[in-house]
Amino acid sequence: MSYLQRVKQGFGSMTGFFTDSWSELKKVKWPTRKELTSYTIVVLVTVVFATIYFWVIDLGLTELLRFFKV
Repeated sequence: MSYLQRVKQGFGSMTGFFTDSWSELKKVKWPTRKELTSYTIVVLVTVVFATIYFWVIDLGLTELLRFFKV
């Protein structure tokens, strides 16, 4: 197989990949604006709670280490 044939075959498979990907994206059930808003709020609240949780754990461990260091 010549070099040009391999390049042409590579571009053919790449074109097929994008065609197949686009057809699969058409099958996806995308969330409505209301669903997307509620999902975003859930994620943000979860991140805030996780941040606060780890911040409190970090403060506690820091104070514990300071207590035993002295």
